[in-house]
Amino acid sequence: MLVYRGFSQTAPSATVLTVGNFDGVHLGHRALLARLKTAAVDAGLPAAVLTFEPHPREFFAPESAPSRLSTLREKLELLADDGVDLAHVCHFNARFASLSAEEFVERVLLGALRVRHLIVGDDFRFGARRTGDFAMLRATGARLGFQVEAMDSVTLDGERASSSAVRDALQAGRLEHAARLLGRPYSIDGRVVHGDQIGRQLGFHTANIRIKHERPPLQGVFAVEVKGLPGGPHQGAANLGYRPSAHQVLRPLLEVHLFDFCADIYGAHLNVRFLHKLRDEMKFPDYDALKAQIARDVAAVKQYFQM
Repeated sequence: MLVYRGFSQTAPSATVLTVGNFDGVHLGHRALLARLKTAAVDAGLPAAVLTFEPHPREFFAPESAPSRLSTLREKLELLADDGVDLAHVCHFNARFASLSAEEFVERVLLGALRVRHLIVGDDFRFGARRTGDFAMLRATGARLGFQVEAMDSVTLDGERASSSAVRDALQAGRLEHAARLLGRPYSIDGRVVHGDQIGRQLGFHTANIRIKHERPPLQGVFAVEVKGLPGGPHQGAANLGYRPSAHQVLRPLLEVHLFDFCADIYGAHLNVRFLHKLRDEMKFPDYDALKAQIARDVAAVKQYFQM
């Protein structure tokens, strides 16, 4: 997949395009991307996505913006996995936010992305003060020579598949439900870094994984699968949070105790898939109590994998 940042370079050819934040790339997004790929193959053109960084809600109201489901890198990897040929990452700033709906169509969709066929969600709004909508796009497309179609929402047992629904499920510890909305287990990527060796002192070696999520959508102790190591995926128990009982950290830290695996993996880039939540983080009075709880957690996770 080719990735362009900004609009200094125009698309290499006319495109079949969709536009959105695609946070988490859930079942609704994936249905839209499947339709995009089909239309692109039919037209003999690349399947292209326009997405934004940061998320517009982070720009307009950073204090109340929701947790991100995926970093930019994770999102681009997921888009590539779903067959996208070309991704344009728009830096969402005051200048871009001030574009009128008409300017967005003429300068971005037509000028930079050379859109021939546009596919959007049924709730798509755009332009300054969100004045642009599907009716405006369809009328403009008829006038300027590009086709526009809308995708209906995807529902699962009556619930609309959305980033908000996935986020709510993760925050509530309903990981299996989140996986159904995503079409895969929720995962976080990160690189293994050196830690303070607390896990080793407690008898449970851990891989300390630096993540780029400022506010991950879930915290606690989990059963996980880890991809990115030889012979994987590997099963393990993970803690994601701030370690209130051992050298509390200011940024969230992901620590994974891998079962039946022992190797130097510093620097490895791993993908951690969250399968089941055991409990929230807890503060323990001393290391003996913490060690005893970790032993119970590891036993519970192993039992989960045996079910």
